[in-house]
Amino acid sequence: MESDNAITALAALAQTTRLEAFRLLVQHEPDGLPAGELARLLDVPQNTMSSHLSTLARAGLIEGERQSRSIIYRAKLDGLKELMLFLLKDCCGGNADLCAPLIAELTPCCSPQEATQ
Repeated sequence: MESDNAITALAALAQTTRLEAFRLLVQHEPDGLPAGELARLLDVPQNTMSSHLSTLARAGLIEGERQSRSIIYRAKLDGLKELMLFLLKDCCGGNADLCAPLIAELTPCCSPQEATQ
């Protein structure tokens, strides 16, 4: 992940409604939630929710899929993983051993040494 992409993702999450919407979508993986249900759960007008969802989608954190008359939104867990790895890449002053447990949880496919390279 490039710095610009990380800044965009962090900026998208740096707003209460967007952060809560993203957290709800993560909790509802893999099924996702319709935009109207998100708006209802967060007590936000639908047009406002639509704007927030657009911001999260542009940041690569969620995606929407039209199903009949609804758009179902899902968290893009790969985008979240990339952001977390970006934040942890130079963890603890470059001493990867201190961050190895966190990195291992985020990258079960490879060793902590491979994840920090």
